[in-house]
Amino acid sequence: MRCTVCRGQAVIDIPRHHSAFCRDHFFEHFRSQVRRAIREWDMLAPGQRVLVAVSGGKDSLALWDVLLDLGYQADGLYLDLGIGDYSCRSLEACQRFAQEHGATLHVVAVEERYGLPVPQLARANRRATCAVCGTTKRYTFNRTARQLGYDVLATGHNLDDEAAALLGNLLHWNVDYLARQAPVLPARDGLVKRIKPLYRLGERETAAYAVLRRIDYVVDECPHAVGAKELLYKEALNLIERQSPGSKQSLLFGFLEKGRQFFGIYEPPPLRPCAECGEPTTAQVCAQCRLVRRAREAVAALKPLRRDAPADGEEER
Repeated sequence: MRCTVCRGQAVIDIPRHHSAFCRDHFFEHFRSQVRRAIREWDMLAPGQRVLVAVSGGKDSLALWDVLLDLGYQADGLYLDLGIGDYSCRSLEACQRFAQEHGATLHVVAVEERYGLPVPQLARANRRATCAVCGTTKRYTFNRTARQLGYDVLATGHNLDDEAAALLGNLLHWNVDYLARQAPVLPARDGLVKRIKPLYRLGERETAAYAVLRRIDYVVDECPHAVGAKELLYKEALNLIERQSPGSKQSLLFGFLEKGRQFFGIYEPPPLRPCAECGEPTTAQVCAQCRLVRRAREAVAALKPLRRDAPADGEEER
């Protein structure tokens, strides 16, 4: 397999582009796709501070790496979800990356911030862990970025992620989600601008970039992601992609260029400050505050001792 550019030994082929690249030209391809995404969607302006939400996985660390390589003022934010050994290894990967690159990493622990780790927040609310995790991430990312004075929040969503999300929204005709699915969500009423600079690059490309750049990342998926619908949609799209290279790109890019306009009549509901925390919400009290309140009530209900229970320090007879 030869590099399309220089005819040297290729390290990766990209069937949807009918191309293969050596190490150096693959890096140039990767950077050019990120630059194009930033330029075409007006993601970042010179001098803006960007906060990269990092999980310790290949996508978010590859994004942080390429933004630093392109000269952006990019810092990292790791949200410790409190998922046992998985969270410990993920935090260590982010800390190693920050140390090796002389970059700033902010760490927020869910248990310290909200009283319980994400799995226990989910159990206390009798909700799926992934749903509670998503709510907590969105809330904490935005709040932290705003409090620390960042202009933009960047996430490592790649082409596979965005195509799978689009497929799911189309299957269920989630019109509101379809109306706002884009590589950029503009800032408004207390919400920091959110960008997805990797949306033109597939998961296989971000993995190759991380390996070739010698980024030490966590390979394992979150243990709570088993059975998630997004993985099913990815598997279905991978099957189609193997038979028809470029299908994911055609689905996503076609929607962004031709289909999204038909959902433009959607107007996002007005936001107001949450009565408890002041963060933007469509309700009187935001979803995160409701999650935390219900969890505290559930924990409090378990604390009172039985009347006949021994006091601390006494032995039960």
